[in-house]
Order: sequence, then structure tokens, then C-alpha cells
Amino acid sequence: MLAADIFFASLRPNVVIETLRTPEIRYAVWLSLMSCSITAILSLWVAVPIGYLMSRIDFPGKALLDSILDIPIFLPPLVIGLSLLILFRQTPLRAVDDTFGIAFHVPAVIIAQFAVASAFAVRTLRATFDSVSPRVEQVALTLGCSRAQAFFGVVIPQCWRGIMTAGILAWARALGEFGPILVFAGSTRRRTEVLPVSVHMELSIGNIEGAVGVSLLMVVIALSVLVLVRLLGRQQRIW
Repeated sequence: MLAADIFFASLRPNVVIETLRTPEIRYAVWLSLMSCSITAILSLWVAVPIGYLMSRIDFPGKALLDSILDIPIFLPPLVIGLSLLILFRQTPLRAVDDTFGIAFHVPAVIIAQFAVASAFAVRTLRATFDSVSPRVEQVALTLGCSRAQAFFGVVIPQCWRGIMTAGILAWARALGEFGPILVFAGSTRRRTEVLPVSVHMELSIGNIEGAVGVSLLMVVIALSVLVLVRLLGRQQRIW
């Protein structure tokens, strides 16, 4: 598929390049990079404690909570977007939406990305914490460490690779998110237009060259970020 896009773009390189130079596409690139980075940070902020909780602590209803956490992975994207729209427009949370302007604005883009990406981060980090023996924490506790000291001083250093992986996965998943954004944030030029929405909008006006150009741009951005993070992780002996 990637080869087909490259071949098509090579037939009309001028049109593709001109499309990528437009202010609308430049804005979509900026919004995509910004929203994906925020989403990745928020996903890790939520996934680390939840993943640790699900890995280490047994409590009533754990199996049910585990299933609920996986729902965004299996639900159709449009259903997730519709659920978010109903949550912020047809429930008491509408007061929050009316005050801060969430639906059909940039915050809706981030929330839609987070709703899906965080589920992947939680699943990844739970597996990461499962791979660390609880005996390591017990030894630290017997040596006088508090629970927090054992977590941040013993567990986290052994889980850096999994944390990096979860962050990368959340970022990459957010970059490709389309359905929830289309329903919850809309597709307004230079407002809520991220790169997947740009592909959709270019196709809707018959600009196939532009859609292919944006698609290739997404591939380049994703590969660049993944390679950069892997190189940084290798230098720090994390990856």
C-alpha cells in the first residue's frame, strides 16, 4: 500500500508538494503533533497507576474493570465518538462543555485521541508490571523503603522500556485516530483538522494527490518519531 502511494505521488509530484505547502495542511501538521504529544503524556499519566493497580492488587470486580478498560480497543471508532458527543452534550457535563467549549474544538480532538490511546497504554503497562517480580518490591520494603520509594526506586527503573513502548504506542495510535475525532470534534479547516481528517477532506473534494501527499506525510512523521525515540532509548540503555 505504501509503495502504491509513493508511485502515485511520483506521477504528480508538483501537485502533492503544493498541497503540503498550503496553510491548512501546515495547521493540521501542527495540531496533530501537539495533540498526539499531549495525548501520549496524559495516557502515561493515567496508565502507570492503573496498570500497576491491575497488576499488583486483587479486589472485587477486578475482572469487570479489566473488561471495561479494554472497551475502547474493541468498540468501533464512530461509536466512541458518538459516546463522547452524548457525554458532553446530553448529560450534566454539558455545563462543562458550554463553559470551556470542548465539543467541536481542539480539546475534543485530544479527548477523542485519549479515549482510545489510553486503553492501549494501560494494556501495555499492565503487561510490563506483570513482568517485574513482586519479590523485588518486598525486598525493598524489608530494607526500610516505603511503598512509594519501592515503586519509584525499584519498579519504575525496571519498567522504562515498557513505559517508552506505551508512550510510543499511545502517540502512534493518536496520530492515526479518525472516527472519534470526526464525530466529536468535527472536520473544520484550521480548527479541528488533524492529518487523518485532512486525508478525508482532500478525498471529499476529489483531490486524490493531496490525500496521498498527506498520507505520505503521516508515514514520514510516524517513522521519524519512532526512530528518534528508539535512538534516545538506546543511548540511555532503556530500549
